[in-house]
Amino acid sequence: MNIDLKEMTQLSAIFRELFKGYHLSRSEPECYAQLSSQQDQYRALFKALGFELVCDPRGFYYFVPEQMGAQVNKTAQRLALFTFILVEHLADQGRDPLAVLDGGSIGRDELPALLDKYKDLFLQAEVTTQEELEDKVIRRLTQLGFAADSNGVYRFLAPMHRFLDVCLAVQHDRDLAASLHSSDLPLPAPLLLDDDSGEAIVALDEFAAEQSEEDALARAMAEERAAQEIDA
Repeated sequence: MNIDLKEMTQLSAIFRELFKGYHLSRSEPECYAQLSSQQDQYRALFKALGFELVCDPRGFYYFVPEQMGAQVNKTAQRLALFTFILVEHLADQGRDPLAVLDGGSIGRDELPALLDKYKDLFLQAEVTTQEELEDKVIRRLTQLGFAADSNGVYRFLAPMHRFLDVCLAVQHDRDLAASLHSSDLPLPAPLLLDDDSGEAIVALDEFAAEQSEEDALARAMAEERAAQEIDA
């Protein structure tokens, strides 16, 4: 594919965010619009670096490494556990979890009751205080593009569907166990592992992790130019 880098005016901004694990959605209108309009070109360019650009039809983009062996890190597991807790909590309150986690919001003032109600599960995530909840969970949700913080009101964005998918899978397994009348198949919230080695939502391959985003982008662009010269 012939890629015109001059048309990719948001390339640096897009790559910088995706490279660090951020999920780009309509909350970043310029980057999202360009990804949507030049999706094939961006996919081809990033493939030269070894990344797969995932274009979720629910309205967001993110990177996964092309190489095998990527591991979900502890941050991702912690966020999945928090989503599971929120789904349970909202359902208990008679609120529609999907409506809240798909563009809805919760207030900072709801966190203390949530922390107290699910303290055993939060302990699994090494979260025991509201400060830890805000730092280890809420802050990471906003940094990775899953939520936005508006003066203590946390609005959830389209990428939350990644964690909702996990919760729905867990619930499906619980329902299946109940239908089989199995008391020997406990299906709690997703368990956290001991690995806390990465900041991105997936741990990238070793080579990519050692590069700066500028070096990685420069390498991808150089490879694409070389490929175009060969094809010419």
